Amino acid sequence: MVNLTQLPSNGWQSMYAMPPWEYSDAIAHTSHSNECELWYGRLMRELENLGMRNFGRLYRNLSVTQLVEIAIAKGEGILTDNGALVVETGKYTGRSPNDKFIVDEPSSNNEIDWRKDNVSISQEKFEQLYDRVLSYIQGRDLYIFDGYVGADPKYRYGVRVITELAFQNLFAHQLFLRPTATELSEHQADFTVIAVPGLHGIPERDGINSEAFIVLNLAKKLVLIGGTRYAGEIKKSIFTLMNYFTTKQNVLPMHCAANIDKHGHTALFFGLSGTGKTTLSADPERSLIGDDEHGWSDEGIFNFEGGCYAKTIRLSAEHEPQIWSALRFGALLENVIVDPETRIPNYDDDRLTENTRAAYPLRYIPNCAFSGIGSHPKTLILLTADAFGVLPPMAKLTKEQAMYHFLSGYTSKLAGTERGITAPQVTFSACFGQVFFPLSPTVYAEMLGDRLEQHPETSVYLVNTGWSGGAYGVGHRVSIKHTRAMVSAALNGDLDKVNYKPHPIFKILVPETVPGVPHKILDPQQTWDDAEAYILQAQELARRFAENFKKFANVRREILEAGPNA
Repeated sequence: MVNLTQLPSNGWQSMYAMPPWEYSDAIAHTSHSNECELWYGRLMRELENLGMRNFGRLYRNLSVTQLVEIAIAKGEGILTDNGALVVETGKYTGRSPNDKFIVDEPSSNNEIDWRKDNVSISQEKFEQLYDRVLSYIQGRDLYIFDGYVGADPKYRYGVRVITELAFQNLFAHQLFLRPTATELSEHQADFTVIAVPGLHGIPERDGINSEAFIVLNLAKKLVLIGGTRYAGEIKKSIFTLMNYFTTKQNVLPMHCAANIDKHGHTALFFGLSGTGKTTLSADPERSLIGDDEHGWSDEGIFNFEGGCYAKTIRLSAEHEPQIWSALRFGALLENVIVDPETRIPNYDDDRLTENTRAAYPLRYIPNCAFSGIGSHPKTLILLTADAFGVLPPMAKLTKEQAMYHFLSGYTSKLAGTERGITAPQVTFSACFGQVFFPLSPTVYAEMLGDRLEQHPETSVYLVNTGWSGGAYGVGHRVSIKHTRAMVSAALNGDLDKVNYKPHPIFKILVPETVPGVPHKILDPQQTWDDAEAYILQAQELARRFAENFKKFANVRREILEAGPNA
């Protein structure tokens, strides 16, 4: 047992909270007994209100070093030669969308867009599963992270993450906003996540699909996660809660990265995992606001998080220097293969998964925007990885086209991001992340349209980071060098000075020239050996756009007409 007197004078705020039978003796040995007693008593009452009793030791807001030490001591992971902690997450190496449920309860029932991405579970089954969670944690040590989500204090929520594993709490520590000592002493949890990967669900009994479960109760602002060690479920559950509650404050929640230049010009990068949000937003010439989740309020942009969760497959110092340098002590690597002797990570090795990941705090990026706040965006980039190989690598969009493509959310799911995905699969995911949005996609699209109307100076571009010269298996990925050049031209205003021509099928405006980019690759048809085959493939993708958009038949005519010629 570690005594409180072994810590610095303010150590009680980040120290072990002891069980009641050990607490009274320890208090007698600290000069902060009154403060500690108040803090501990409130914490215990809050946990009791959640039904949590008879657990083992509690570890609240431990330091990175303490969490790493415990994770190594308990065999959860090992250190790499760069100092990062690396862990394996078992069979679940990505999100498990088929195992996510939202409790069907009166306060939110009429608002939720019930569909395959928002599957209901009854209140009765939730309570039954919750009872199993409460029974499971009895006698077990638990790790608590108390912090925040939402960099703008006007729209900030208190978050509490309670985990069975130390590395999952390290993940929460690095991904969410870390409190100051004063904030921690006054912390109140608006959202609570309980992650117990050692507890496996029983489908026939619990009303779920497998041993894994991610269950969100919007009325209780509570998330239960079990059966999976994949830490990304914690992050995305909080994102889903934000996507519901921030709309009530007239904030548009967005699955996007954001950065800002020295002149205060903000740019947003929308896209599903693997399309380049993290890579392209980590720009040495610009300050990173955040790499994944943001809100757009009446005042501007703000990051939901305090860290980054980057894919590391085929990571290199040459192409992603900022991410590369961020992988040091305090960073968490998931499912990255490490040489057993040298402990050097092999980022090219995908034997466990293509979805290898790194979690690290935003401050590990050298020129990050510490405030997490930016101005109204000057540029929006909608990223897609087109497996058909027919979309141009860069195109400018009208406001109506922006809303159309935002609602379409076309891309190709890349290998490993979700379980069972081994090759790119064509998909339409509204808002570039439909699985995380509990309301109808049209709610978010209309909010986006309103903001583009209010800020007509904002330019919107569609950028294809997928295939060129042929479909997947025949063509090749657009080079990151050329993609960076096109994005830089958009951000620098270079594309305001060039001529555009509408694509004959997709109707989007294709630039005739982009500085630093070969003219040939701007017109995708010219990259194909068979021009007729290109037309047929493009028509097929246009048909799929039209078929998918039938579910949005009630949107305004000008948005419907902004789609491709099918």
